Amino acid sequence: MSSTNQNNGAKKIIGLEEWERKLAEVKVSKQDLNKLIMNYLVIEGYKDAAEKFSRESGLQPGIDLASIEDRMNIRNAIQSGDIEDAIERVNDLDPEILDTNPKLYFHLQQQRLIEFIRDGRVGEAIEFAQEELAPRGEENPEFLEDLERTMALLAFEDTSVSPVGYLLDHAQRQKTASELNAAILTAQCQEKDPKLPSLLKMLVWAQNQLEEKMLFPKIRNLVTAELEAPAPSG
Repeated sequence: MSSTNQNNGAKKIIGLEEWERKLAEVKVSKQDLNKLIMNYLVIEGYKDAAEKFSRESGLQPGIDLASIEDRMNIRNAIQSGDIEDAIERVNDLDPEILDTNPKLYFHLQQQRLIEFIRDGRVGEAIEFAQEELAPRGEENPEFLEDLERTMALLAFEDTSVSPVGYLLDHAQRQKTASELNAAILTAQCQEKDPKLPSLLKMLVWAQNQLEEKMLFPKIRNLVTAELEAPAPSG
């Protein structure tokens, strides 16, 4: 077996075939994998997929799947820019969610302001900012900074060249929707983050730690999960 020298020490190399053999020796129960999949489907709101997976795997979702539909209707309202509808739906579901989370409520109102600006309703945007957001900004420096950043959109006729133009990206709606989704899950005593992304981050971290000691096949593309053999040393 070949080796390389790094920091005055030999770095072990494990080839693809040997690494795959080692991976095959690691036993993970199908039940644990099914729970991981169900956890992701439920938290991310894939109701139909969760129902189908429950039937096929025999694994119960652990919650009333109807509650997923409520969350997804709220998320869809935000992603389509109808923030007022989302707020009404949240209050119908559980008014304490927004009553006890002023930061979340401000971000929802900030998103409403962004939608006014997106639609070119400048007068309504200014009035809404003065009546709904400015008073909260006076009480909280963080809110005031967010408000000023949002109002800066009005300084550019072409928002694509604005340094805060990213607020008009779909990713901003997604960010607001995810924050609200997490709050709803917390209020329902559910996990707010799926386990799978955390495990993938742990995988990347573990690979980086191990790479300091040896060369081995890595998963560089988390989408395909293909193992990439270690490059030969030059």
